[in-house]
Order: sequence, then C-alpha cells, then structure tokens
Amino acid sequence: MYKGSCLCGEVKFELADEPVAVSHCHCRMCQKQHGSAFATYARFPRQALHYVTDMEKLASYNSSADVVRKFCRTCGSSIEWGHSGRYLDWVSIAVASLDTEFKALEIEDIHVESRARWVM
Repeated sequence: MYKGSCLCGEVKFELADEPVAVSHCHCRMCQKQHGSAFATYARFPRQALHYVTDMEKLASYNSSADVVRKFCRTCGSSIEWGHSGRYLDWVSIAVASLDTEFKALEIEDIHVESRARWVM
C-alpha cells in the first residue's frame, strides 16, 4: 500500500495496488499545472484509490473536454487526473505526492513534442 498527501497535509490518500504504468508527461497542460518541465504520474485502477480525508478538501478542474484534474483547495498541490468520459476505471496519481517510498522500474516519456527546450 502507498500513502500520499498534499503539501499542507489537508488531503491524504492511500493506494491499495501497484501502478500499471508510470510516465513523465511533457504536455503543456501538465507543464502549466505543475510549473515544471514535466509531471510524473503513476496510473492505478480507480478502485485502488481511497481518500482518507474529506473529499471537500479537493478541487476539480476540467483541463480539457474529458480530463479532470484534482488538487488541494488549500495549498494547490496536484493529486490526480482522470477521464470524465473514457477510462473511468483508471486514475493517474502525481508521484511526487506519495509519502511512501516509490520505485518505478520503467518510466515512459510521453507528449515529448512539447518537451521544454530549457531542460538538459
């Protein structure tokens, strides 16, 4: 089981499964949301995710027609993104929000066409 939280600790969650994939996403939406060159997400079955804190601590934002991003209302930490239409059974968790040690065997770089040119 993995445990995670936001920067201020208002949002806490647990994951009761291993991820099926891990990726560094270089799309502009992830860059803007994280304020970074890319965001690293691990994909889990939605049923593996359990929020320990009240769901009212989460804010949601539709970054595109079928993608919903969730983050802490207090500190703004990115927690998850998922599809609102397709792939409802999956959720992608921001790896940096995990408090439990996490080691990915393989990480795929995706949406590299918008890779930040200022990163080595």
